[in-house]
Amino acid sequence: MIKIAHIENGFTDKFGIPRQSGRVENLSRIVFDGEFRNADAIRKIEGFSHLWIIFGFSKAEGKYSLTVRPPRLGGNERVGVFASRSPFRPNNLGLSCVKLVGIEDGCLIVSGADILDGTPVYDIKPYLPFTDSQPSATAGYAGEFVDYKLTVLGTELLNGVREDIKNDIINCLSEDPRPSYQCDSERVYAMDYSGVNVKFKVDGKTLIIIQVQ
Repeated sequence: MIKIAHIENGFTDKFGIPRQSGRVENLSRIVFDGEFRNADAIRKIEGFSHLWIIFGFSKAEGKYSLTVRPPRLGGNERVGVFASRSPFRPNNLGLSCVKLVGIEDGCLIVSGADILDGTPVYDIKPYLPFTDSQPSATAGYAGEFVDYKLTVLGTELLNGVREDIKNDIINCLSEDPRPSYQCDSERVYAMDYSGVNVKFKVDGKTLIIIQVQ
């Protein structure tokens, strides 16, 4: 498989990455490699509002199981690997639907990617709403958590952070980055985003930021 590009964004650690694309409108750059850094390769791409990104779960390479434990199901109930979007797959391939924001210096600027910084990209395809959108589709067990959000308190501790990064952090925290089997209200968690380390606790459906470094 040929690597055509890589991702650059603020997700320097997998903890905190939204579980699905489009949940948080963080910006990412798709930086093309070698011969693919060519204007011909993306000619007319600006006519599409959204793109499919096919990438590699580089941190999960070589690790897979026929059954997995989705975090939203508490980390205890097992489902088939092909009935999940777990990164621990036989071929470690991920699929992300992103919004094309613009093009800078031959790089694609996109929003909504649920992808780790530095991740290899293997293909890019245009999203076609007349075939890719299925309004009658059902979401199985994943549909139970569509509206799940945490209320984030202590955001004043982020006042020294650049505004766009601050908003990305708050939005990522509201998605509850914790594994669902970790429900200890006394436990302190830490999330890194764009060089900012945020420590927080969660009590019920409220997340409290306690330290920012």
